[in-house]
Amino acid sequence: MASHIPVTDRILGAVQRAHGCDLDSLADSLSDLSWSQIFLEVDRLSRDGQVRVTLGTGGRYMIRLPDHDRVSESHLVRS
Repeated sequence: MASHIPVTDRILGAVQRAHGCDLDSLADSLSDLSWSQIFLEVDRLSRDGQVRVTLGTGGRYMIRLPDHDRVSESHLVRS
């Protein structure tokens, strides 16, 4: 059964709950959506500044909310 929650909200919610994740894990967690649907929406969200996409270890694309980056950076500065 398809979810009535918009794809954008589902992606942002999944990334927030995981405190960041790689693209493949995100696709696995939203198995009723195609990888292409998720990729296109993550691309749009990245261009809008709602998520941050970086290249992680092993060539995996990591997706985080911008606020998580700021929290990590501020934590490192204070240490």
